[in-house]
Amino acid sequence: LTEVYSSSPALGRYFRSAQVISFSNESSTVIYQLVFSVPPSTEGFMENIMNPDFIRNILRQNIYDED
Repeated sequence: LTEVYSSSPALGRYFRSAQVISFSNESSTVIYQLVFSVPPSTEGFMENIMNPDFIRNILRQNIYDED
């Protein structure tokens, strides 16, 4: 995750760290925390760039690009 987000053109400059919070071998589930440093409030930044769907799509695109 660190490589994916730190190299992202959209999020790389804001990304600080990724940490696994919980991992389950039984269900192959990982819960992780992403830390971003965001600039002072700018119009639409949190709604658009820091939108959870946008952040997930960065990871999805990286996975698709690897295939």
